[in-house]
Amino acid sequence: MASPAPRRFPDGFLWGAATSAYQVEGAVATGGRGESIWDRFAHTEGAVDGGGTGDVACDHYRRWRSDVDLMASLGLNAYRFSIAWPRLFPSGAGPVNPAGLAHYDRLIDALLARGIEPVVTLYHWDLPQALQETGGWRDRDTAARFAGYARECFAAYGDRVRTWVTINEPWIIGVLGHQLGIHAPGERDLGGSVRAMHHLLLAHGLAVQALRAGGGDGRAGVAYSLFPHEPASDSAADLAATEGSDGYVNRWFLDPVLRGEYPADMWRRYESALGHPLDWVRDGDLETIAAGADFIGVNYYTTRVMRAAPDRPPFGWEVVPVPDGTPVTDAGWAIVPSALTGLLLRLHRDYPRVPLLITENGGVFDDAPADPRRVGFLRDHLVAVHEAIAAGAPVAGYFHWSLMDNFEWAMGYAPRFGLVHVDYETQARTVKDSGRYYADLIRTGAVR
Repeated sequence: MASPAPRRFPDGFLWGAATSAYQVEGAVATGGRGESIWDRFAHTEGAVDGGGTGDVACDHYRRWRSDVDLMASLGLNAYRFSIAWPRLFPSGAGPVNPAGLAHYDRLIDALLARGIEPVVTLYHWDLPQALQETGGWRDRDTAARFAGYARECFAAYGDRVRTWVTINEPWIIGVLGHQLGIHAPGERDLGGSVRAMHHLLLAHGLAVQALRAGGGDGRAGVAYSLFPHEPASDSAADLAATEGSDGYVNRWFLDPVLRGEYPADMWRRYESALGHPLDWVRDGDLETIAAGADFIGVNYYTTRVMRAAPDRPPFGWEVVPVPDGTPVTDAGWAIVPSALTGLLLRLHRDYPRVPLLITENGGVFDDAPADPRRVGFLRDHLVAVHEAIAAGAPVAGYFHWSLMDNFEWAMGYAPRFGLVHVDYETQARTVKDSGRYYADLIRTGAVR
């Protein structure tokens, strides 16, 4: 039987991997860095599985030189990482910390010297604790503070950084951090969650305005946690639950940035659930939020199958458990590559002419260094991306989550997402089979 023809990706395609500061850097009290909400949360008893913290993580703050060499050995031409806001502004504002500024200067220069494009995330969940003390993302002023921080980053690094992710996963921040309390800052308040999510989107818009005002050629977008939806049955109730959940998870964030309006169905749901108007949305906010999106960042992991559950608060729906026999990761997430194709084509249809970047895609597989399941996961999802491109979706790059095993937030250190295995006792790095597979795929520019 003949091998399938190779599926070639466009010239200039970004082949990358991703990390975030709190998950890999460690050195939380080094170089003048201030405390973040994740420092405080991770040190709260019972907050993190296994009791882990990001105090050391992968020690990337000290080992970045060898880690850049490692990226180059894999053939990456792009690396998505986040700047730790409390490294630059330990209290969230005020004078910039020179040591923090210099650290990312060196990292960016080293990446460029190895032919690796830096793709910089400004906010990947590590809000300075000092700002949390004054209300955090529930307080409108935090969006203005973020704009000041972003402006400093653009001034310092904008001559070398072309691609900026303003906010990573505002839905996760709002729901897991402010509604369900399982991520920092550990709050459980639906109203506070909706308020925080609005201010996160406002922060995006203010940052884009600052980027445009600087006159450079940088591009900016949000990295959304996007979940394709399907109903558990064709009943009217399940169909309505699916459409509602799509508004809750996806459209509530996409529409304001890309259309300048919140979806009316979710607006009504939130006002009904809260019993009062969303009066923190002020005149002019939506124009600011829609200041510009040069790409849509797609973080895709799995799907949501929905059914009606009238007695389940706050909206009367629930996610159906993954059926027995469904392929899953070691985290229990259903593996559905075809849904990624559909998601990319849906985004192209609903928000035409906006380039798409796969800013995160990956799975928990505990095999190492031989990890055939991750190899299969990579191949199948990149075939799905290629099929979307062939059907017209303007996908410009793919960033695997993650470059290396790291601190996985409330799940601690047990889940392993990396192309590179990390021995947390010795900090030794070992490239997994999936890393070698990815390197070969990058070298050929094609997937079979």
